[in-house]
Amino acid sequence: MSPVTKRKTFVTQLDVRFGDVDPAGIAYYPRIFEFIHQATEALWDVHVGRRYFYLLSEEKLGFPLVHSEVQFKHPLNFGDRPIVKVTAFKVGTSSLGLHYKFFVDDVECVDARMTVVCVKLEGLESMPIPPKYREKFEELLEE
Repeated sequence: MSPVTKRKTFVTQLDVRFGDVDPAGIAYYPRIFEFIHQATEALWDVHVGRRYFYLLSEEKLGFPLVHSEVQFKHPLNFGDRPIVKVTAFKVGTSSLGLHYKFFVDDVECVDARMTVVCVKLEGLESMPIPPKYREKFEELLEE
């Protein structure tokens, strides 16, 4: 029998602040994209081990968004502290598909799938994901 490999899920927590909500107290939908990016930066910093800032400023690499699918299942409200679970649904040659699920308590609020492409910042030419980063994202591949 071959050993079963347990895939990882990256988990982080965010805060829904007063400036994130509309007059009804619900997180305005563009803020959800900002929350997703905050989770992405935490993923790079904690899981990958490289601050996204340094990837851009020192390595001159970026991962711009090329496709997104977001389901808003339950509102995020002022004062919520959603848990964000991140996995990878695809690790291609140059593209990366990340899956974000936001939970408040046991209620799923957001289900987002974002596809990004590894590029050289100068000229925005796509390039293969460097092996040291590919390995870290492969750890998050969904089964």
